Amino acid sequence: DDVLKAAEGSLLKLGTDHIDLYILHSPDPDIPIEGTMRAMDRLVDEGKVRFIGVSNFSVEQLKEAQAASRNKITSNQVRYNLADRKIEEGLLPYCQQNQVTIVAYSPLAVGLGKLKAGLRSGVLKRVAEESGKTEAQVAINWCTSKEGVIAIPKSSSVQRTEENCGASGWRLSEEHLRLLDGALS
Repeated sequence: DDVLKAAEGSLLKLGTDHIDLYILHSPDPDIPIEGTMRAMDRLVDEGKVRFIGVSNFSVEQLKEAQAASRNKITSNQVRYNLADRKIEEGLLPYCQQNQVTIVAYSPLAVGLGKLKAGLRSGVLKRVAEESGKTEAQVAINWCTSKEGVIAIPKSSSVQRTEENCGASGWRLSEEHLRLLDGALS
């Protein structure tokens, strides 16, 4: 019931008759996933939602949600950046094999300072200089260079939003990707 009410509220606030991607945020261990996924399926059946996704689901939780839904789960929104790569150990390969898009939040960690603190000294700066891009653009592009990954960086200004947009429309070289992949300190 809460899922259905929240979706109706979102439709009203957005002033639209459907939501393209409706994401279930974080699994709740106190609520069986079957009921939640039935509600998500109902929203799709009624044409109120086109696609369903989840957020912060492990492989096991994602499998459970997939088994409980008649509709494909199209995305899993999780933290992913150069310094925080835990999803590469199981979740990213699983999602790639099952065509579940990773929506990487915090692709800049909680700021470039924190991101760079987790990397070998100077690697991000070097790649940025050599590619003619900013460090933020390089870090975001690194995320999106991974198969099935999109990034949603936070921005607090128009200038930062424009800079973040500059992370698209180009690709890091294979050499730069190797440097960044090996940059964890």
